[in-house]
Amino acid sequence: MILHCDCNSFYASVETVLDPSLSSGPMAVCGDPKSRHGIILAKNEAAKKYGVQTAETIWQARRKCPGLKLVAPHRDAYAEYSRRVNAIYQRCTDQVEPFGIDESWLDVTGSQQLFGTGKEIADRLREEMKRELGLTISVGVSFNKVFAKLGSDYKKPDATTVIDRDNWQRIVWPLPVGDLLGVGRSTQKLLRQYGVETIGQLAAFPRETLETLMGKHGAQLHDYANGQENSPVHPQHEAEPVKSVGNGTTFPTNLTRWEQVRAGLSALADSVAGRLRRYGMYCGGVALTIRYADFRQFTRQTRLSGPTHLQKDIYRAALTLAQQAWHAPEPIRALTVTALYLTPDGESYQQLDLLAGDTTRRDEKQERLEQAMDAIRGKYGKGSITFGNTGKFSGWDD
Repeated sequence: MILHCDCNSFYASVETVLDPSLSSGPMAVCGDPKSRHGIILAKNEAAKKYGVQTAETIWQARRKCPGLKLVAPHRDAYAEYSRRVNAIYQRCTDQVEPFGIDESWLDVTGSQQLFGTGKEIADRLREEMKRELGLTISVGVSFNKVFAKLGSDYKKPDATTVIDRDNWQRIVWPLPVGDLLGVGRSTQKLLRQYGVETIGQLAAFPRETLETLMGKHGAQLHDYANGQENSPVHPQHEAEPVKSVGNGTTFPTNLTRWEQVRAGLSALADSVAGRLRRYGMYCGGVALTIRYADFRQFTRQTRLSGPTHLQKDIYRAALTLAQQAWHAPEPIRALTVTALYLTPDGESYQQLDLLAGDTTRRDEKQERLEQAMDAIRGKYGKGSITFGNTGKFSGWDD
């Protein structure tokens, strides 16, 4: 029995608790209330009725709603209220997994003998939240995490929606496919090209075709649509061990030349290597995923001769995979580089080759170089120093 609890208009609701005068009329939290170019971060229910949307500019929002009250964000207060909200959830179960600052999954399977059914627990939490914090939540109740999240989005604000094994097809399958966890704008656009507009149509679509189009993600979405998701709720203190470290990007324009691919792979390998060093991990393999302009996707992987967390090793492996898989100038839409077979620092080793000459010494020099780059970036920012072949792609975030 899984609950997904979502705080309604969280930033705006906290601001209203801090200043009750904001409760009358439309109000929004924005980056810079004095600037026409700031964006809307959150809005209350009254502003939603005017069509005010998150991430639109202030001037666009004011054009829709001339009387819109604007307030600057108080992020420390949001963090504190998030902590209080999760403390209330923990009265019912210690199986609480935050999903961002304003959402959490709760596994209440073992709590029903004490507190009643999943719906009764959800309604109790809603009442306690209003009474003690002045906030409202919407709660989805279901047999897995994906459907519980669909339930919390199904009816807002301040509502409980039950999606159980008897009614899930009737409720879930007519919903737009974009409502499903893991379906972003680009995936929705791809699915629309194949006539998939609803979750039910996704459920009926051939799983093998989805896997060909999107790799493992396509197969996973097919399982989600058919109610076959069964991942556990992970409490905050039980962080899952890191199994892989990857970074990918969709390019502003398709790549058709080798120098573009090399620059992209260099930047991605640099990001992956830096994250491995931050985690204190080494990788024993590298995977490369290529997504073409027509959304076909291919993944290849290779084992390394020894564990590494250096950009040069990850880049060379990814480049070799690209040379094997890509035939220029077939346009590439996106690339992803992933480090596999991870081991902690203390468990890593480099098997010495008596015929390898000064390879170890060169690796130690490269290690010092990349650690020095980490220190410079930590002080001056990610874009302060890059490898020469990274070129214009050096500004990417991890």
